[in-house]
Amino acid sequence: MRRFILLLATGFGVGYSPIAPGTLGTLIAIPVYYFLSGIQSPIYEITLAGFFFLSVWLSGNAEIFFGKKDDRSIVIDEMMGFLITMLWIPKTTRLVIIGFFLFRFFDILKPFPIRHLERRLKGGFGVVLDDVLAGIYSNIILQIIKFLPAVFSLSHQGRGTG
Repeated sequence: MRRFILLLATGFGVGYSPIAPGTLGTLIAIPVYYFLSGIQSPIYEITLAGFFFLSVWLSGNAEIFFGKKDDRSIVIDEMMGFLITMLWIPKTTRLVIIGFFLFRFFDILKPFPIRHLERRLKGGFGVVLDDVLAGIYSNIILQIIKFLPAVFSLSHQGRGTG
């Protein structure tokens, strides 16, 4: 069971990378996102909720196995955060790439209250919730980006060539 937990918590082993394990964990989340995004709503949202609780459980157990709070090898939290980033976002290559960079930005920078959550919460919830919040911040920006083309197309309507 320990191997199974560590396999999933480390994103199938990418978390063991000595270089940028969080970034690699986020990259692993992209094919997971493409696979899960084929599920119809509301089953998709229910699946994400289930993945959240699985991530919390796996992260909490992995912390115990590693003997360290939020060990950098645990990357299932980055996977969860990226899935939140892409929630209700059209599945386009452009938006996936932007989502990837936005999530990494917020996950690394940890603006308020992300860092506060990370420090205050214990166990798996502490590992996962800061990434969920980084995903929410990223998702909000993606929602705005998704909306912008409609705003610009409306602003050009009705204009004559004058």
